Amino acid sequence: MVNTLGNTDYHFKGQKSFYRGKVREVYSVGEDLLVMVASDRISAFDHVLPKGIPFKGQVLNQIASLFLDATSDIVPNWKIASPDPSVTIGKRCDAFAIEMVIRGYLSGHAWREYKAGRRMICGVPMPEGMKENDRFPEPIITPATKEEEGHDEDISREDIIAKGIVSEQDYLELEKYTRALFQRGTEYAKEMGLILVDTKYEFGKDSNGVITLIDEIHTPDSSRYFYAEGYSERQARGEKQKQLSKEFVREWLMENGFQGLDGQQMPEMPEEFVQLVSDRYIELYENITGKPFEKADISTINERVEANVRSWLDKNG
Repeated sequence: MVNTLGNTDYHFKGQKSFYRGKVREVYSVGEDLLVMVASDRISAFDHVLPKGIPFKGQVLNQIASLFLDATSDIVPNWKIASPDPSVTIGKRCDAFAIEMVIRGYLSGHAWREYKAGRRMICGVPMPEGMKENDRFPEPIITPATKEEEGHDEDISREDIIAKGIVSEQDYLELEKYTRALFQRGTEYAKEMGLILVDTKYEFGKDSNGVITLIDEIHTPDSSRYFYAEGYSERQARGEKQKQLSKEFVREWLMENGFQGLDGQQMPEMPEEFVQLVSDRYIELYENITGKPFEKADISTINERVEANVRSWLDKNG
């Protein structure tokens, strides 16, 4: 079995707190630094699957790092450095309690809603007569609440503002940034022969009250990609699109009787499937960056990550 980065338990100098999410682990160091470790865990339907995916954390971290750098002219972001292939260190921000989801195509959750007969999502109308994976006339923003436990929930712009989750002024800024980031991601994907179908962004405010892009962007965990070549032909024939995203993991789980509902049991993941998922993540990395993926040494991955973070903090902390 290939070594993977699962749960970590580091103790850094000046560490204030530790948070373990479904996939990421965040160490708060000093007054203003966050160390975000991208583990090899994988989640779907808000459940963490029982086995890690080799190199997944490296793929996610390095794609996010690339796109944070490539979009820093659009909106300030939290990244300061990436001292390890699976780690980003950045500035602490107070996160908004919503995710800004933007969809260019009728896929995934939006399609499941549409197929069930609903023509409104998050207060945004969806046109009649669409098929799965059709392009929307214009990208639509469909925010979701960020829940500590359980499922994130769809929410409308009106409810976000009315409930005081985000002020109207800030929310309009978030929408503006979301559209600009999605446009940049769409252009970048097109150059690489891909279609950025949908994605999500998370924002917060830094210590100066400046709206800041946080977390990851344009990774296969937060985004869905299609191959551009053959897209129109597949749509015309009513065929499934060839995609690079986590959706195929969700589909495998559904085929094996799991959608995260009460009473359902997580299926066992065969090693062949784990390897397939790893290969798909590496494939996305190479397709979207146009660069060969260089596998980091994972023989002692836990120790490697800790040593690289400690070294950076000693020099910069």
